[in-house]
Amino acid sequence: MAQLLFERQVEVIAQLISGTSIRKTEELTGVHRDTIMRLSLRVGAGCALIHDAFFQKLIVLRLELDETWSFVGKKQRKLKPSDPEFFGDQYIFVALDATTRAVVSYWIGKRNSANTMNFIQDLKSRLVNVPMISSDSFQSYEEAVRQSFGEAVHYGQLIKMFKSPGTPSHGEDVPPPHDVAVLRKAAVIGNPDLQRVSTSLVERQNLTIRMNSRRMTRRTSGYSKKLENHLAAIHLHFAYYNFCRIHETIRTAPAHRLGVIERPWPLHQLIYVALNINLMQQAA
Repeated sequence: MAQLLFERQVEVIAQLISGTSIRKTEELTGVHRDTIMRLSLRVGAGCALIHDAFFQKLIVLRLELDETWSFVGKKQRKLKPSDPEFFGDQYIFVALDATTRAVVSYWIGKRNSANTMNFIQDLKSRLVNVPMISSDSFQSYEEAVRQSFGEAVHYGQLIKMFKSPGTPSHGEDVPPPHDVAVLRKAAVIGNPDLQRVSTSLVERQNLTIRMNSRRMTRRTSGYSKKLENHLAAIHLHFAYYNFCRIHETIRTAPAHRLGVIERPWPLHQLIYVALNINLMQQAA
């Protein structure tokens, strides 16, 4: 991998952020899949550090929270007692700034109260103000938001009741039903503006990640077999989305609109910083 020219590295990553699988990227670029995997791990780890370095001391007015289903190794229903702990469901928790469309915080893990708390605490650590927060009615959110933000936060939930209440929620066999029988908004903490309580924008981000990361495409063999590979792909996606991708609505990159960078980054800049951020931080 040390002999792979930087231009070739950019070519490989450009394929991965476009929803291309590892094997197809190998076919298109002529770079061996093992080299592609090692490069994606390095760039993904660097992208996580970039997010932590730039997304600090933020002021955001309105956040939308949601979680997206994914899996590693095998689907939850196929797990055996001997399987590794990280096999099965690995949800991606996302906090989206409704104004700038920036993904302020994200967390990957099982859909339980512990990971929900980790996610909300990570979100809180990046903010200097207390925003209005919206989410769905996942029961772990209320306790996590209350413990992390206190009673000063304005938090509302969008509660959906479906016509098919018995449909599996993991998304592993049957997608969640789309026929909503009842939709209501509820103030959970403080006094949120119920007209602005919504999860539409963050749910659209769920579609974006499924379109641009092959590991998130349903019903394919491109899913992650190792948790570290899955994490690297998610770190890469959100870094590219925040720093490079021009959002159609705001007509710039979300990180630029948020004010954490002076201008959108070209892809080669993101990759260069990701590969060298450790040295940059040591020099600083």
